[in-house]
Amino acid sequence: MPNIKPISDFRNYYDVFAEVHENEPVYVTKNGRGMYVVSTIDEYEEYQRLKAAMWLKAELERTEKRDEREGLLSEDELKERLNIK
Repeated sequence: MPNIKPISDFRNYYDVFAEVHENEPVYVTKNGRGMYVVSTIDEYEEYQRLKAAMWLKAELERTEKRDEREGLLSEDELKERLNIK
């Protein structure tokens, strides 16, 4: 079950942070609506790694589809596009 706290609890922020555990982030609300998530640094770093990996995978898939559609450039075509002699 999610750990949900109103932002007013941050008057005693140490108590809120003490409730943050691995794989158990604290969800912070303001006026009953979700505003923030407090998690451990390790979880945040893992989230960033996963986000970057997902972005890279999507870019690779997009590039592969474009290559299938448009084909690859030859060395001469690439040099011409880059104005390399």
